[in-house]
Amino acid sequence: MTRVARRLTITGQVQGVWYRAWAVETAQGLGLTGWVRNRSDGNVEAVVEGDEAVIERFISLAHIGSPAAQVDRIAIDDVADGGHQDFTKRPTV
Repeated sequence: MTRVARRLTITGQVQGVWYRAWAVETAQGLGLTGWVRNRSDGNVEAVVEGDEAVIERFISLAHIGSPAAQVDRIAIDDVADGGHQDFTKRPTV
């Protein structure tokens, strides 16, 4: 297992549509750690940590997201593993 971390910036109709709740439930179900939050620019940002193959699965699912979401784009960056113990929802920045 190769543990990695990715920062995702999700663009589209992703606020006010339960996207963060979906992300928390999905990430926890996959055994990933990290966090998700709304950004004041209308995007959603997440840091996802765990097995690389499982993160790729999460990213595939994130292109769909919650039923009411409309994801236009996901930018992906490698980041340092923050050693999070669970996956949480953070306040908007």
